[in-house]
Amino acid sequence: MTTEEEKATPTAGSVRRAFVGRLSWGLADQAASSISNFAVGIYVARSLGVTAFGVFSLAWVTYGVVLNVSRGLATDPLVVRFSGVSDASWRGAVARSSGTALGVGAAIGAACVVVGLGLGGRVGPAFACLGVMLPGLLLQDAWRYAFFAAGTGRKAFVNDVVWGVALVPAMVVAARVGSVAAFVLAWGASATVAAAYGYVQSGILPGVGRARAWLREQRDLGYRYLVENVSLSGASQVRAYGLGVIAGVGAVGAVRGAELLLGPFLAVLMGLSLVTVAEAARVLRRSPHRLGPFCLLLGGGQAVAALLWGGALLLMPDRLGELVLGDVWHSAARLIVPVTLGVAGAGLGSGAAAGLRALAAARRSLRCQLFASACYVAGGLGGAALAGTVGSAWGVATATLAGSAVWWLQLRSALREHLKEPIPEVRTS
Repeated sequence: MTTEEEKATPTAGSVRRAFVGRLSWGLADQAASSISNFAVGIYVARSLGVTAFGVFSLAWVTYGVVLNVSRGLATDPLVVRFSGVSDASWRGAVARSSGTALGVGAAIGAACVVVGLGLGGRVGPAFACLGVMLPGLLLQDAWRYAFFAAGTGRKAFVNDVVWGVALVPAMVVAARVGSVAAFVLAWGASATVAAAYGYVQSGILPGVGRARAWLREQRDLGYRYLVENVSLSGASQVRAYGLGVIAGVGAVGAVRGAELLLGPFLAVLMGLSLVTVAEAARVLRRSPHRLGPFCLLLGGGQAVAALLWGGALLLMPDRLGELVLGDVWHSAARLIVPVTLGVAGAGLGSGAAAGLRALAAARRSLRCQLFASACYVAGGLGGAALAGTVGSAWGVATATLAGSAVWWLQLRSALREHLKEPIPEVRTS
């Protein structure tokens, strides 16, 4: 090997350092994002009380469904197929994928406005305001995934910091108004500021007119990822709405409060999810036989971390809990154990999910997600019917652990198939 070839070939140490660097930016970015979300949740919970916080949580869950629609159609195919490609290929793909995210936000946002105006009451204005803010919210998320696909997580981190800074004055104004709708507008408007800054960072104009071309190019992955993602977030929404009907809107607020207590760990979980698919794809291209151990380490580490965090929450004194969540604390504290187990199960399964995404095994991952979502709804609503809010939390924990087992069984089968086949050519355009 010549000196030039030695310089061009990355060493194991350099590969490891590059991975740690990308992972660190993923964690830092999600920390910035989750701190903002955590602050919003705490601020709303303390400002409006458990019932109004339940209304805000319904809007939040709905946003999660729409966000997963956008990710399935726009950013998930981008991360799978355009991680570590040439700059020209990446820029063209980002223009099409970000335009798709913006188009999804505009279309579904218009529907939310119509539905919200028709509903009226407490819930209607919150949904109408969410509809107005959806384009900016989805575009901001699309920039984050685009930057991580390029291996420039620092830009995603800066973008989320901009969102957090813009959120501070917006929340102050919303608190003076004192309504759920005002908080939704403040949250979305600050995200729109960050979305505009994403254009400044990338120099790429979202091509809404090129969204149809993107959907056509990525239809083999995009539509399966759409169904997969919507089944996940849709299950959460069905569970939230059903729990509100069975146990009252306050129960929705209690569940959201328990999830907020796990916010710092969920920040780690989401931060890892930003980079794990791209990193798993890189592992697959370099050393296919290492993908399984990589996913196991990833999922097992997250599960252990969740259990440790949940154990720490159980030791938290009531006075501190009341300081954080106000009146929501007493309802949320009863749910710490089952919610922790559910998050641990989700963390374990996410390792296998990253492997299936890297393998582009969309059919397998879709089957896993549909099974897990069906179990989630059945466990959450069945538990609520039997034992109210606590029963719902335990039902979801059981369902999540069962779903995790299915994810790992499918990954094992997919790895066996892949190792018997030649490595497919990586798409670069």
